[in-house]
Amino acid sequence: MIPVFAQTEAAALPTNAWELVTTADPVTQVVLVLLLGLSLMSWTIMVSKWRDFRKVRSTSAAFLRSFERAHSLADVAASSRGAAGSPFVRVFERAESFLSETKPAMAATPERSAKFSASQIEALRLVLDAQTDSERELLSRFIPSLAMIASASPLIGLLGTVLGIIQSFIGLSTTGSGSVAAVAPGVAAALTATAMALAVAIPAVFGYNVFANQVNRLEGQLEGFGSELIALLVREGRF
Repeated sequence: MIPVFAQTEAAALPTNAWELVTTADPVTQVVLVLLLGLSLMSWTIMVSKWRDFRKVRSTSAAFLRSFERAHSLADVAASSRGAAGSPFVRVFERAESFLSETKPAMAATPERSAKFSASQIEALRLVLDAQTDSERELLSRFIPSLAMIASASPLIGLLGTVLGIIQSFIGLSTTGSGSVAAVAPGVAAALTATAMALAVAIPAVFGYNVFANQVNRLEGQLEGFGSELIALLVREGRF
């Protein structure tokens, strides 16, 4: 015959993940709720950035193809009208604004038109670099939060596990029972915090690396676009 205390312990054993959570001590449950909130934040950021980069690619592809075939600044301006919202268009518009607000240093003569000086070319390059940095900041918005979530979640989960195990041993010393069945449910419930933390951190690590690489690639493309834009102006005789 099974002793009464053994039957009571067996009945109290959780049989699934949900029961592990519901039977966990309050401290572990608070940690699990915090990790759930971080997970929702992480996935929200990743879905949002995926949409942002998809929009950038779709709005920029046609404009870049048109830019490759352009022979003048007017051709680029015409193709930019259908690509509103693209970071490449904003860089071009910044250059166009600079050219319209800057008076050429070399006055026009009967033999040649007015031209910009070398120092004005350098100023335009600085303006394009500043706009590229602004676009990078806009594209990388919230991405560092993924790194923070990925690094903090395991520590939070470990804290919940340690506190849960402490509570289990305190309860064990209070009841005076030394059987595995008495301590196993509390330890298992505490370990769910670590498992939950890993489930939060792993997607955040992948998401951070994927989106950070995309930001770096787009930044390189924007820098190359600025150089090609200056080369187009040179071919057009603006400098």
